[in-house]
Amino acid sequence: MNIAVLPGDGIGPEIIEQAVRVLERLRAKGLQLEFAYADVGGTAYERHGHPLPAATLELASRADAVLFGSVGDPRFDTLERALRPEQAILGLRKNLGLFANLRPAILYPELAQASSLKAEVVSGLDILIVRELTGDIYFGQPRGRRSAPDGAFAGADEGFDTMRYSRPEIERIAHLAFQSARKRKAAGHAGRVTSVDKANVLETSQFWRDVVTEVHAGYADIELEHMYVDNAAMQLVRAPKKFDVVVTGNLFGDILSDEASMLTGSIGMLPSASLGEGGRGLYEPSHGSAPDIAGRGLANPLATILSAAMMLRYSLGQAQAAQDIEQAVRQVLRQGLRTADIAEPSASSVGTAQMGDAVVAALG
Repeated sequence: MNIAVLPGDGIGPEIIEQAVRVLERLRAKGLQLEFAYADVGGTAYERHGHPLPAATLELASRADAVLFGSVGDPRFDTLERALRPEQAILGLRKNLGLFANLRPAILYPELAQASSLKAEVVSGLDILIVRELTGDIYFGQPRGRRSAPDGAFAGADEGFDTMRYSRPEIERIAHLAFQSARKRKAAGHAGRVTSVDKANVLETSQFWRDVVTEVHAGYADIELEHMYVDNAAMQLVRAPKKFDVVVTGNLFGDILSDEASMLTGSIGMLPSASLGEGGRGLYEPSHGSAPDIAGRGLANPLATILSAAMMLRYSLGQAQAAQDIEQAVRQVLRQGLRTADIAEPSASSVGTAQMGDAVVAALG
């Protein structure tokens, strides 16, 4: 099984190193894995003049799965948009056909006190957010800057983007959400999908709601509810355990999944999978590159390690190996080990490598 490893910027190389160490431990126990590395993001721009060099894209296209660190650095904010590090991840999603982002938000019992909410509100939290990745306002055309053609400020400079979705884009993400809810229901979850939109204002959202409702007709065993995005944001901090599977568009999913991350104690605990047809996927932690702590050995590698577990499950067909990693993470947390982002204020913490050491040891 060939894995393209793209460490990227900031803390990316540090957290990727620990995830690869975990995978190498499984390889030593018999799992057939091969790793190939390439530059991406700001690192790639410095070395090759582009955040997603052709060689990197080719490597990712040939691989069975992509393990991705993080991209972004304020040093590159003055570049034209097409050359900024963040364009690498957008380019990979588009070129690899990765249309669905799965972000599980699970609160481990040992981290209930690390959540931004009271323990009694979030204890037992287990949400799956399904975000559409290749459409919406992030990719819609036309976009740009111009002189306003009409209105009260006609002739003034303005920026504009276009929010749009086609029926096939909505249908495929809705099917994935309902299928995910069905699998979760078999494991004891509620079997409910909450579709989030802004149908009271946006024509695109009303179309989204109509198509999701049509797709739901094929999933009579799964409950469907619709919710406006502003209410969803409120309910995530008011009563988060009412959610099971949340499906939404690119823009709203970007925001809500980061909000959900804080319910779990730290965004450093959230893995993610970006999936395309046929099981191809890119796996990355939900957090960013954190250049302020890069190179200091402080970053939490658990989101990246758990992303590697998702990679084994979704793209490589190694469910038992995925479960082994997840159990190892739980064991480490039960042992009381914490990086600074999930440690209580007065408690001591371990560094990136020490947390990686502990997970490797827990794998036996």
